This record gives sequence, C-alpha cells and structure tokens, in this order.
Amino acid sequence: MKFIPGKIADVILIEPDVFGDHRGFFMETWQRKTFAENGIDYDFVQDNHSKSAHGILRGLHYQIKQPQGKLVRVVSGAVFDVAVDMRHCSRTFGQWVGYELSAENKKMLWVPPGFAHGFYVMSDSAEFVYKCTDYYAPEYERSVIWNDPELNIDWPLVNDKEPVLSEKDAAAPNFSGAERYNTLFFNQQ
Repeated sequence: MKFIPGKIADVILIEPDVFGDHRGFFMETWQRKTFAENGIDYDFVQDNHSKSAHGILRGLHYQIKQPQGKLVRVVSGAVFDVAVDMRHCSRTFGQWVGYELSAENKKMLWVPPGFAHGFYVMSDSAEFVYKCTDYYAPEYERSVIWNDPELNIDWPLVNDKEPVLSEKDAAAPNFSGAERYNTLFFNQQ
C-alpha cells in the first residue's frame, strides 16, 4: 500500500495493493498497524455509504465540534474528491486538494479532522463509502459554498454544467464567512 502526501501533507492519497486475476480482485482497504505506521492512527466509529447520480455535488461539509477524519473511497463510478483546510492556525489554511477517486483506480483519500470535504460525481452514478473518526453531529455541521471565489476550486464539471446541489449546500456561506477551527488536530490516542 502506498501513502502519498500531496501539496497539503496532512491529506494523504492511498493506493492499495490490488491482487487480481480472471476471477476478480482482492485488496485490503484498512489495516490499523499499516495505517498507524503511516501517520493515520485513529479509531473509526462510523461507516457511511452513499449513492449519487451524475452531476451531483455534495459538500463542502465539516463539523465545527466533533470534527471527523474521513477515509474515503469509491466502489462504483467516479468522483472528484476535495478537501479544504479549515484550520486557521495551519500554514495551509484555505488551501484545497482534489483527486479523482473511482472504482477503477481504487484509490482512497485520508481527509483528517479540521478539513471541509466534498465530492462531485463525474460518472452516470457513484457509490461512495467512508469511515469516520467521530459520530455525525448535525447540530455542529457547517458548510462552505462549492464555488467560493477565494478558494477557486477547479471542479471538473462535465460540459461546464452547474452541479446539482441540496438546498443546504446551495445556501452555504463563502469561505471568508465560514466558521473555522482555531487549533490543529492531532491524534491523541
């Protein structure tokens, strides 16, 4: 398994070893020891699975209290997955990274606590699964508008067509008006 830090070192792209033949494939998607040896030493408390149609954009979401780290992957279809650093005291505050995750490339992404997260569905549909380090707490959920001009995220919109958003995501504030974290999050295990 390869752990590849990007321009924001805390967000890690993971390329699992995939073993396949005429019968199909096998891959390990999480193993505590291997992940801990590579800086991802968290307890996961919740697994989620969502399905979305082509052109859906979910996010950018985060929880201002009970921040969630997320280990994300796609099991059907393809998405463009984005993490935005919301930690005010971080040297990468306000920066974003994005990666294509697909059932075909089998890549995973570690989005640590302190980041807003979202994804855009590029295929006909996509099924997205992720492990969380803390429980969903709707009273603490916050959002940042997907097309914030300050963030300037380069979403790969198919045919430059506006994405389909939930009412909540369409009404999200700009980055400059969004709540932010005043601390860095370190694993305290």
